[in-house]
Amino acid sequence: MNLKQALAKKLTQKELEVLRGAFDIVGDIAIIEIAKGLSKKEKIIASELAKLNKNIKTVAKKVGGHEGKYRIQKLKIILGPKKTETEFREYGLRMRLDVSKCYFSPRLGHERVRIASQIKKGEEVLVMFSGVAPYPLVFAKHSPAKMIYGVELNPAAHKYALKNTALNKLTGKIQLFKGDVKKVVPKLVKAGKKFDRIVMPLPKQAEKYLGIGLKAAKKGAIVHLYSFYPEKEIGKAKQKITAACKKAKKSCRLLRIVKVGQQGPRIWRICADFRVF
Repeated sequence: MNLKQALAKKLTQKELEVLRGAFDIVGDIAIIEIAKGLSKKEKIIASELAKLNKNIKTVAKKVGGHEGKYRIQKLKIILGPKKTETEFREYGLRMRLDVSKCYFSPRLGHERVRIASQIKKGEEVLVMFSGVAPYPLVFAKHSPAKMIYGVELNPAAHKYALKNTALNKLTGKIQLFKGDVKKVVPKLVKAGKKFDRIVMPLPKQAEKYLGIGLKAAKKGAIVHLYSFYPEKEIGKAKQKITAACKKAKKSCRLLRIVKVGQQGPRIWRICADFRVF
């Protein structure tokens, strides 16, 4: 039974039509969107959602979008304990985080494994905007990479990333840096460090940092660049990548564009995989 079916006898037909059926579960916290006009029914909606999944202890609703330089989602607790810290499990890994202080998408688990499956033995991988370290953790556990480097600006997310690396006993394969990729990555390059693979999971802004990523890429490196595009404009991703590579005086070859989720009607989160020469 899905959420709409569970609420069929508790909401009117008009209310069911505007009900947002999608939600995220991070550990024992469910995060939902409440449509305009349903605020008076939010506790009923939250209660039914909790009944559908016995692991849910707290239900929080989104208030606005991801805001500020740390991409934080403002939340309001509408059911259960007023807590925002939880533990999420993914492919044999434990990740602790505070959903009100850190950006995290539980929907990208398959995507993290998709990239991990491509990593070759001995690769050194850079994850820009690494958050609480979901990508570094998955790569360290499920690939033969030599070392994973993560850079994160948000101090709260970086703190959890350090905890999660220790929690999963992967400190020997992950190095984490707190700071702006605009400052941290050039310093690594200046110190002689370049990477076999670069992951840029910041959909709305990653393209702005592509020049920095390209300077950190070894010849033959693979870059995984995330963006949001309307269905009819996905092809523009290749144009932007080609332009950035030309500006950086590098050549590149697009390997694939993968749809990894939807932001809205006919608007996709995509990952463009390309090789740099």
